Amino acid sequence: MPESSRLQMFDEMLSDAEVAREPDAYLNADPRPHYRHLQQWLQSQEMDYLQGRHEEAELLFKRVGITFAVYGDGEGGNTERTIPFDIVPRIFPTDEWKRLQKGLEQRVQALNMFLYDVYHDHRILKAGVIPSGQVLGNSQYRPEMQGVDVPLDVYAHIAGIDIVRATHGEDEGAFFVLEDNLRVPSGVSYMIENRKMMMRLFPDLLAKHRVAPVEHYPDLLLDALQQAAPGQKRYCNVVVLTPGMYNSAYFEHAFLAQQMGVELVEGQDLFVQDDVVYMRTTQGPRQVDVIYRRVDDDFLDPEAFRPESVLGPPGLLRAYRAGNVAICNAVGTGVADDKSIYPYVPEMIRFYLDEEPILSNVPTYMCRKPVELSYVLANLDKLVVKEVHGAGGYGMLIGPAASQAEIAAFRDRVIARPENYIAQPTLSLSSCPTLVGAGLAPRHIDLRPFVLSGKHVRMVRGGLTRVALKENSLVVNSSQGGGTKDTWILN
Repeated sequence: MPESSRLQMFDEMLSDAEVAREPDAYLNADPRPHYRHLQQWLQSQEMDYLQGRHEEAELLFKRVGITFAVYGDGEGGNTERTIPFDIVPRIFPTDEWKRLQKGLEQRVQALNMFLYDVYHDHRILKAGVIPSGQVLGNSQYRPEMQGVDVPLDVYAHIAGIDIVRATHGEDEGAFFVLEDNLRVPSGVSYMIENRKMMMRLFPDLLAKHRVAPVEHYPDLLLDALQQAAPGQKRYCNVVVLTPGMYNSAYFEHAFLAQQMGVELVEGQDLFVQDDVVYMRTTQGPRQVDVIYRRVDDDFLDPEAFRPESVLGPPGLLRAYRAGNVAICNAVGTGVADDKSIYPYVPEMIRFYLDEEPILSNVPTYMCRKPVELSYVLANLDKLVVKEVHGAGGYGMLIGPAASQAEIAAFRDRVIARPENYIAQPTLSLSSCPTLVGAGLAPRHIDLRPFVLSGKHVRMVRGGLTRVALKENSLVVNSSQGGGTKDTWILN
């Protein structure tokens, strides 16, 4: 990739990322103003005390059952693990967060307008902004949704937008959107539980900062779901649909249902009669108005999609198309978070909102374009190459970490199906002080804020900060050893 597109590392606490690598730098070097109180507090603590608090947090998370499932762990099955929690928070000053929040709201608004358009008038396709084949031929596009009206024209009621930070040219610490998660975004329960843990372990530290609350997220979520109810019912029955206890995010499904005061159901708990969805209860059937689904499209309705699925009730799509139940997020939202559509989001913002994007995409090459394909093939050892329909780190090449044999094999796959791949620079994610065995050290992080859409676009002032706990690692995914931090937005 050209030199002008390279992203350099940024440290959240110190203005010089190289200084952050030196021993005790986080305790002695001059911090950014919004980290000053945290540094003073850290200077007053013994490392043994902090390590003890860290171990206490791990024990409490395990005792409460805050876990996720890891599939195929190499030991003959699936295992339940706690996500490692780092006790050093990530901090945003108010003005910085306001700009990020404004950019997120703008982006999600445009994505919802795009989803309405591709399932109705196709204005953006007719205008040639996005090639029709990229959308209508996409595996996540659902023809069954064409012409279906959804309440408030909102398709992505809950969006988890992955944000990374780096220095790009002369723009120090710029935010970049890495990807848009619009199908069944997860992780918000850990955002809430991390805050509870910090309040339990370090009330004195929180008292030194005016930190915006995040505990009210379930109330905002329930309100957004209720607004989606067909006919704008004043009283409606909301349920959370889970694949079951063996799903990796089952803790979150149960947590959110409990926090919202609604029922947690599986496919077998629901049935469809006369195009109306009902929940089985001990008092008899009860009509369901809104389903917050944590099940992928393919498994929602065996009558419409995969016949072998038992995760959703037969006839659900019929009831949905008839307008008798709301599904959040809507069926077909996946077309907007596909990696082949991601490069066009800035153009969506210009097309639908007549505004310039506040947040930038990561520089991206589309391998379906011959010129860009040539560059990618010549620089596979420097780039991250991703399948456009891939997720969870699968179907991906990280060039700098790959062997020559792996690069050669991947080259053949890209040449065979170039339209299936995009490429990006190897991101140098921003670093943040993290407690490790030797003390405080920089570790790479990203951020997933959660944006709620209903009558208005809203979000809590916070998000899930994920941290790569291994030195020099850029992998923040929990299934590959990543952890989480509390995210503080200063009032």
